[in-house]
Amino acid sequence: MTPAVTMAKKAGVKHTLHRYAHDPDAQSYGGEAAEKLGLSEDRVFKTLLASMSLAGRETLVVGVVPVGGLLDLKRLAAALGGKKAVMADVAEAQRATGYLVGGISPLGQKRKLPTVIDDTALQFDTVFVSAGRRGLEIELSPHDLKKLTSGRTAAIAAD
Repeated sequence: MTPAVTMAKKAGVKHTLHRYAHDPDAQSYGGEAAEKLGLSEDRVFKTLLASMSLAGRETLVVGVVPVGGLLDLKRLAAALGGKKAVMADVAEAQRATGYLVGGISPLGQKRKLPTVIDDTALQFDTVFVSAGRRGLEIELSPHDLKKLTSGRTAAIAAD
């Protein structure tokens, strides 16, 4: 049981877990999840951390975007009221979330971080995000994802 799964269960959110055999040589963790689960890359979302200045202090923030796309750092910053964001250091992202890269979930992170989910998630009844471990995805409604992360939605994927 990961903190992400525990969080969904405690909140009483309807969800489904999907397991697949993770290939340690996979180049794209999210792409691997989509492929092995037979899903469109538009419906599987990756969790990326960035660093930006919010209220005068440097803060880690979370962007959740489709695995087939890229995070637009300028859009992420704007969605949170800032001007500029940069990708977070891998070690810092792992420390802040409690998860390893490739298994970082937007749910159940060690520290509650400002979160923005790409608004394309809203076109689906359910979306898939990491459940906190490589080879484990959690399927839930985008509205429940937004509620559990206390997040907001905005167009943050690069065109």
